[in-house]
Amino acid sequence: MTLAVESYELWLWAFDAVKVLFIAALGACIGSLTNVLVYRLPRGLNVVTPPSACPACGTQLTFGENIPVFGWLLLKGRCRFCRVKISSEYPLVEAFVAALFVFFFVLYYMLPTGTIVLGFDLGSIKPRWMASSASQTWPSFAVLLTVLSSLVAMTLVDAKTSTIPLILTWVPALVAVLVHPIHAFIVQRAGGLGVTTPGEVWTLATPGPRGWGWIGASIGGVIGLGIGNVLLAAGLIRRSFADYQAWEKQALADMASAEQAAGEQASTGQAGGQPPADAPHNPGEMWIAYPHARREMVKELVFLAPCLGLAMTGWWLARMWAGPWKFDAISGELLPAHLAPLWLVALGGVLMGYLIGGGVVWGVRIFGSLGFGKESMGLGDVHMMAAVGACIGWINSVLGFFGAAFVGLAWVLLGKLLGGRLKRVMPYGPFLAVSTVLVLVCKPLIELGLRKLTGNMGGVFLP
Repeated sequence: MTLAVESYELWLWAFDAVKVLFIAALGACIGSLTNVLVYRLPRGLNVVTPPSACPACGTQLTFGENIPVFGWLLLKGRCRFCRVKISSEYPLVEAFVAALFVFFFVLYYMLPTGTIVLGFDLGSIKPRWMASSASQTWPSFAVLLTVLSSLVAMTLVDAKTSTIPLILTWVPALVAVLVHPIHAFIVQRAGGLGVTTPGEVWTLATPGPRGWGWIGASIGGVIGLGIGNVLLAAGLIRRSFADYQAWEKQALADMASAEQAAGEQASTGQAGGQPPADAPHNPGEMWIAYPHARREMVKELVFLAPCLGLAMTGWWLARMWAGPWKFDAISGELLPAHLAPLWLVALGGVLMGYLIGGGVVWGVRIFGSLGFGKESMGLGDVHMMAAVGACIGWINSVLGFFGAAFVGLAWVLLGKLLGGRLKRVMPYGPFLAVSTVLVLVCKPLIELGLRKLTGNMGGVFLP
């Protein structure tokens, strides 16, 4: 009997090991794709063709050389033809994404509640709907992995170029729009997961009984964004910062002329001809000196007007559609005459996550720029947190945004501790990405802090 039990446990361990290895292999492959995106997107290259090749000699890599991590190790970090060194960034990114996937898989599916480490219950970190098996909740977990891998790609590109390719934000948002409602529809047809379902999580994460008003507001707001883009494409409204490239070119030329004149006058012992004291020393920071930031924010407010107007209209129409509210004797609460289907609740949660996640950042960008006369946040940051909100909820997105300030402060302090070796100014995108992951991992601590701040009024939770 003892041998049978031990054999059974051994098979369970083997099965868990196979699952972990599969997730690790998947993560490494996604990490390899991330390397392709990080290299090709900033250069405007096609991410599908041609196949991967040595950047130095152009020799196409074989199947074995394309194996994540191990391909680089087999080549010993050098091209087998021209012997040029291959950056170690490639296997490190592949290994990091693999480790990230394994970490969240083990955390969400393999650690039971009550797993205490240093007095902290690691099992309490997982969302409530992750208490079911992977076979029931894998679509929502796939959305999480999609946004995590996209955040890695956005972090690397932003750190190198101070830009975020919008395709990296659109893909996870589109995945969330498709997967979450379809998953909720299947869950409802199947009779639920036995625990709080993804759709019910969206209901809780979206304020309002049954979410009817917020469903209407989210749909109306997204339609308003579409109208704004149509007006922009038709030339009926003007794109913000459309003249920035021309201004930057002229400003750099003026700075070069002033520096040349200053050098010539210094060589002859004459005074004057110095460039402005507040002129950026790095051409990549020229946006700080752009003098028309307040004017451009007015254009962005015009672009957002249809979104805000239709969101309020959608709220009113949806509340009208919900019908008269009635007291439900079973639940003991007021419920609308028409209950929203689970898939529509999930869709409303995704769209509202997109709008609030991006809207909070956009609001800081607009009001900060109006107040200081300089562009406060990049639109890439807006799209990033909108995608985060669509995938994992607006609460996580908002907390990730405000937590990024503390991550940035930690980066500055780390630079001080390292004796100023981290001199390069880091864009805000990497701080947002790191903060988002920390919000997912530190959920119980954040909940505890929010409960203390709110006096536990109404309760606080994170999905």
